[in-house]
Amino acid sequence: MAEAEAPAARPRLYSYWRSSCSHRVRIALNLKGVDYEYKAVNLLKGEQSDPEFIKLNPMKFVPALVDGDAVIGDSYAIALYLEDKYPERPLLPQDLKKKALNNQIASIVGSGIQPLHNLTLLRFIEQKVGTGESLPWTQQQINKGFTAVENMIKGCAGKYATGDEVQLTYSLHRRFLPQ
Repeated sequence: MAEAEAPAARPRLYSYWRSSCSHRVRIALNLKGVDYEYKAVNLLKGEQSDPEFIKLNPMKFVPALVDGDAVIGDSYAIALYLEDKYPERPLLPQDLKKKALNNQIASIVGSGIQPLHNLTLLRFIEQKVGTGESLPWTQQQINKGFTAVENMIKGCAGKYATGDEVQLTYSLHRRFLPQ
């Protein structure tokens, strides 16, 4: 008689509750219906600098997803990994133009909006430029990014940012939630 296969271990998500990147991954995991283990990494206590965590993500950022021998340390890369591994409940549309739009918006959020309100950057601005200077600068940069995204989705009819189905843009930021 053949041995029964051991059940696959649940993916582990190393996350911080206030991290917008981690929030996006939690949304994607939940939209996909993936049962995962949550591992808290307290950024305010510097737990991202623990040598064991650095082995998972040398950038010392959350989130980090461990799925078997796969270790992914970037929210967008995690979302794409989940999309490929769990094709049911897709995060990306089949229509190539809408798929490109979703990817473009994800890139804007991931590189042009989110990093600009990172605590490390805000502290650096306060230290180098002056107290109270980080907030107006950050607000200007974030508004610039969201204005671009809002212009990109003009003409996209539907309940969500790019149509009637929940897509990758849904997990990017609450600003895209239906009213």
